Amino acid sequence: MSLTFYHVSWCPECAVVRDKLEVLNLTYEDRIVPDFRPSRQEVFEVSGQYYVPVLKDGETILTETREILAHLDEHYSNGQVRGPEAEAGGEADDESPSCSL
Repeated sequence: MSLTFYHVSWCPECAVVRDKLEVLNLTYEDRIVPDFRPSRQEVFEVSGQYYVPVLKDGETILTETREILAHLDEHYSNGQVRGPEAEAGGEADDESPSCSL
């Protein structure tokens, strides 16, 4: 299983996800992207949008903080790693913003 985390250093939503990855002691590829949203071409190619945080877990792409945290809890908590094939996907939720600048 390979995790790739796309983020900017100043984003509080990204910090929440980064902290969760560290608490779970997960190894991931750290991809710091440009601060200026239109310059985040790499994020767009992966997720179809320019907002961060974005977490790629194998073929699963997660774009909302709450969705990412739930996925990490479901698949990586308690020392048990379960594949993302069980991931049903999630709806966008305006109450779980992403950093958009």
